[in-house]
Amino acid sequence: MNNKTREITLVALLSVIISISGTFKLPGLIPGTEFQMSAPIAIGICSTFGFKRYISAGIIASMINLIMGTHTILNVIVAMTFRVVAGSLIGILGSNIIVVSTAGIVGTAVGRVVMASITGTPFKALLLSALPGMIYTLLSSYFVYKTIEKIVKVTPYKSFIKKYDKKENAVVNIKEELV
Repeated sequence: MNNKTREITLVALLSVIISISGTFKLPGLIPGTEFQMSAPIAIGICSTFGFKRYISAGIIASMINLIMGTHTILNVIVAMTFRVVAGSLIGILGSNIIVVSTAGIVGTAVGRVVMASITGTPFKALLLSALPGMIYTLLSSYFVYKTIEKIVKVTPYKSFIKKYDKKENAVVNIKEELV
């Protein structure tokens, strides 16, 4: 399989994973505080494969969810806000434990700012209801990232793994390092 075919296949697979993981929710103690599994999975995907693939897969996932009726336009706006903010943090600052653990929290908080401005709901109420999920994301994102990276390293897609190179202060492709 050539590289373009692998790239298209990878982005399609990632979009389905993001799409499906958004439907799984852990219940919260208070109604409205459930946690979507897609947040740490999305962070893991972005950290492993890079911002460009992540945002492409996220756009496709949002289209899938809209077509299937599992998300509304508001869901998509909030999800895309999360993706741009969290993905940008990872893309700019790298995939170290602090960035990976906190990117989801920042993305969720900014998503709640956007939701508050669209719906007129008080920001504090939206943030408070998201707090349990933010804690889950904080605790699980780095573990999910390392798990995804470990799994991908034993597949034909290992050449697509991104990592942060502190020496050159840039994102590099592992495949380029091996050559």
